[in-house]
Amino acid sequence: MTIDSHSIPFVLFYIHAVYNELSGVKRMKVDGVFSGGGVKALAFIGALEELEDRGYSFSRVAGTSAGAILASLTAAGFSAKELKERLKSLSFLSLVDVPLSDRLFPFMKWLLLYYRMGLYRGNQLETVLEHWLGEKGVRTFADIPKGALKVICSDLTLGRIVVIPDDLKKVYGIDPATFSVAKAVRMSSGLPYFFFPVKIHGKRGKSVIVDGGVLSNFPLWIWEKKDGCRTRPVIGMKLSDEPDKLPEQRIKNAIQMFHALFKTMQQAHDSRYISKTLSKDIIFIPVNNVETIDFAMSEKEKEALMDLGREHASKFLRRWSR
Repeated sequence: MTIDSHSIPFVLFYIHAVYNELSGVKRMKVDGVFSGGGVKALAFIGALEELEDRGYSFSRVAGTSAGAILASLTAAGFSAKELKERLKSLSFLSLVDVPLSDRLFPFMKWLLLYYRMGLYRGNQLETVLEHWLGEKGVRTFADIPKGALKVICSDLTLGRIVVIPDDLKKVYGIDPATFSVAKAVRMSSGLPYFFFPVKIHGKRGKSVIVDGGVLSNFPLWIWEKKDGCRTRPVIGMKLSDEPDKLPEQRIKNAIQMFHALFKTMQQAHDSRYISKTLSKDIIFIPVNNVETIDFAMSEKEKEALMDLGREHASKFLRRWSR
């Protein structure tokens, strides 16, 4: 029997399907949403690894802040195992690039905070992302399948949530095909007062862009159609307890009040959206012993976070019904 070139893809598909059936591994395409959470988002790597081992892969991904970092790398084609090896050896402190003037005169960063609106530049984070994404041939949104990646940012000037690449043209007059994916993720990761905010020129002038978590830290709504339906199953990953199990915040001083204020702002928009029905599609990963900006984590601590994510993903898959 001869096989012409047009039949080869179908033969390969059949062989792949038979292998999956015999190996007992389910293959399923889903859409994903990753919440923000700083370095705690390392837990997502373990969850992703568990999903991959169980035959799940993502057609489309969206995220806020640290979740946007994971979403962009996933959309570019990085596997969980690849990310695990890279992030275990990466020094997060190297991403906190301190301006030269602040290194020479440490007190300057506090004096200049008023004008800079942040302590650290965040340029190194963007540079690392550019390099990693570039290895997979991804530089701008033209290098990613249309609609496969959504990055959430907060435009403080316009007072609105910005979804990149969707809003680039209509809000800022920027062609998404020319816009850097690493730049979009850096914008989404601009934790207020920690990293310098990113400023971009739009149709109405200059806009100040900060962490997407200010307005939507967990954009589970992103894959909903206007009629409320979904194209395919959605799995969300959130770095917290379930909504009805969130611990009360203790406020005894101004610093604690600021943290509580920021957390409340992050949760308010998304908590109203997450119903009991939608909660069943979310992998909740409570990380209570790690701070968002704990950049001095050891390799052992990173490993523990990833193991935690894998554990909760495994529990989720045992009960999840599509």
